[in-house]
Amino acid sequence: MAVASKKIPAPDLVPVRRALLSVSDKTGLIDFAAALARAGVELVSTGGTARAIAAAGIAVRDVSELTGFPEIMDGRVKTLHPSVHGALLGVRDDPEHAEAMRAHNIQPIDLVVVNLYPFEEVRQSGADYASIVENIDIGGPAMVRASAKNHAYVALVTDPEDYAAVLNALELNAGSLSYEFRQKLAAKAFARTAAYDAAISGWFADALAIEHPTWRAFGGKLENVMRYGENPHQQAGFYVTGEKRPGVATAKQLQGKQLSYNNINDTDAAFELVGEFDPAASAAVAIIKHANPCGVGEGMNLKDAYLKALACDPVSAFGGIVAVNRLLDAEAAEEIVKTFTEVIIAPEASEEAQGIIAAKKNLRLLVTGGLPDPRTAGTLVKSVAGGLLVQSRDNAVVDDFELEVVTKRAPTEREMEDLRFAFRVAKHVKSNAIVYVKDGATVGIGAGQMSRVDSSRIAARKALDAAEAAGNAEPLTKGSVVASDAFFPFADGLLSAIEAGATAVIQPGGSMRDDEVIAAADEHGIAMVFTGVRHFRH
Repeated sequence: MAVASKKIPAPDLVPVRRALLSVSDKTGLIDFAAALARAGVELVSTGGTARAIAAAGIAVRDVSELTGFPEIMDGRVKTLHPSVHGALLGVRDDPEHAEAMRAHNIQPIDLVVVNLYPFEEVRQSGADYASIVENIDIGGPAMVRASAKNHAYVALVTDPEDYAAVLNALELNAGSLSYEFRQKLAAKAFARTAAYDAAISGWFADALAIEHPTWRAFGGKLENVMRYGENPHQQAGFYVTGEKRPGVATAKQLQGKQLSYNNINDTDAAFELVGEFDPAASAAVAIIKHANPCGVGEGMNLKDAYLKALACDPVSAFGGIVAVNRLLDAEAAEEIVKTFTEVIIAPEASEEAQGIIAAKKNLRLLVTGGLPDPRTAGTLVKSVAGGLLVQSRDNAVVDDFELEVVTKRAPTEREMEDLRFAFRVAKHVKSNAIVYVKDGATVGIGAGQMSRVDSSRIAARKALDAAEAAGNAEPLTKGSVVASDAFFPFADGLLSAIEAGATAVIQPGGSMRDDEVIAAADEHGIAMVFTGVRHFRH
């Protein structure tokens, strides 16, 4: 049964006479506490926060003076007491509440400054189970929720970045805070505890291998407000979850204008793709446009890899995203800036490369400090009307597969290398996906078509256009290999690839007509291998 409201109106201005401070992140704490003290606010605090304030020569009361009870159990129990929560939850204009506060000598608290144990940071540090559990804050969220619920009388600060705004508001209102200001602080506080609890519940699900929890929550912190979303009439913000996976969310932007919604989406796609290529084995470059690769190449160095990637579809590469799997050097940077590019993302960039890119003031350069591991597990979330679709990350890697040769002719060693390359790329192409590869570079990509035959034809058409642009008499797909992200349901898709000049095929297999497809390959002397793994990407 819902609890009925007594409909007591909230006052507009509430004077701040007493503040309770209990923070894990002590950034800006001393300056903030000193400013409150100068404004005549009585400070009450706990544990390490109280010690830090006292050490700075600022008068502070320990919370045990309010509760009449010492901190116990290694600080696990210190604020969970009626003298604290009564002070936070009391509706001061309710006669019954006011009488209870007087009867039990509960002194009201007007401002609460709390931030929580660093659960997210400890979890990401790789700490053991017991250490992670110990960093689940209990008293902090309890105070946050109590104060936020009673925002009619209590102001609550959960973020050190809000200290300046609080002090400014106190100065403007002669030591009081307005109801609207308290409302906004409460809304932010509830969002913080929601994200905190989401992190805890998510960790438990991972730690206990619970694939489908009955309740699932996700949270993040606003990193940037976008100028607009996918289109100018849409609003957008970029929230970070705290996952330490190298990528656009953890990258440092060295130069260029603010990333847009589409930039972030495409840059993530580009870097995840290039992470499939081991930098110790080869240099690799991926060029992305509208979340699809328009060219991928590998070589002895990044310049060579970039030129091979660019040759696949130089028209689509204009205004694209470039991702590299090694330190970006000057030679590669000089080539990349010859074509208009929105973003370059790399594990590192040399000073010389940074200098070359600096001449293009709007070009964004991001460095991540590492590559995403394609084998690492993770969670992907997609919203639909009224719900969320949640799945594990596609961390299947073709190098780990036991490939099955199903045709009379087996691929040559060179063909097998290109087949693996093609299937790595197909994993990152929107379905239906067809990828032609020759000599360590894509030469034709067909993406996102309703028919696999259409994807195959589009890829071949693009390869022909690229060949004509380069002055070649033959299409680039002649003598190539081809990858399909899912099985060929009929032989027509395979025949289209053979017509384009492919000599070997890699596909998952599993169609009811596999025998027909294999027979067509044998008839044309084509080598075919099955992966047994599908890479749909929608």
